Amino acid sequence: MNTNATPAAHPLAHLFDNNDAWAKRKLAEDPDYFSRLVHQQTPEYLWIGCSDSRVPANQIIGLPPGEVFVHRNIANVVVHSDLNCLSVIQFAVDLLKVKHILVVGHYGCSGVGAALLGRRVGLADNWLHHVQDVRAKHAGLLDQWPIGEARHRRLVELNAIEQVVNVCRTTSVTDAWARGQELTIHGWAYGVHDGRVRDLGMTIDHAEALDATYAQCVAAVSANHAHEAENDVVAADAARLGDIPAVVQGVIKELKHE
Repeated sequence: MNTNATPAAHPLAHLFDNNDAWAKRKLAEDPDYFSRLVHQQTPEYLWIGCSDSRVPANQIIGLPPGEVFVHRNIANVVVHSDLNCLSVIQFAVDLLKVKHILVVGHYGCSGVGAALLGRRVGLADNWLHHVQDVRAKHAGLLDQWPIGEARHRRLVELNAIEQVVNVCRTTSVTDAWARGQELTIHGWAYGVHDGRVRDLGMTIDHAEALDATYAQCVAAVSANHAHEAENDVVAADAARLGDIPAVVQGVIKELKHE
């Protein structure tokens, strides 16, 4: 019986049932699980990722509750005027003393797709201007890649790299490094199509390493063919935002061997 006592007619009764079953299962596996968890929040990792429902931080890196501090927004953007994100970083660095900040983009990101194609999605257009800025900054590099998934994936990677730069330049991080605190920032990309995380090489553990590492990582993206997908998992997301140019539709069909 569901101990949450949710009426059967409740439209979300199945979620309460799922929760009840999960709690019982955890207690059966480990009777002290929740009593131990209530006193435990000492994560070594802050995950800054996308809000996409297909990108669950803990599950992707195989860590249980209590092990990862998480901040998510559309297209994993870090903006120096976003007090929400800045507060999370400050709390993680100063209070929780995390040792790693993981900035994780993901292939198939609808937000990046909208920014790449210049598609209107509504209020979120204002937020996605930050990704459009990344697109404009690296327009020459992106134009080297075919229109379609290849270009989309490169922008996913470049966006993650740029957001690592933004994290590194927050006062919380620069102050931590100045006082000798152990803290490393990482740029990753997750593949929804295969469940794998890619290390983009954007790994910074002191301020002096930022510029050189950034230049190397951007150069690597310009020549990187290693992450080409077998089919276009991106276009399905982009299509939901509205009609895509015919040339992109052609790329989709080609990649899907239609």
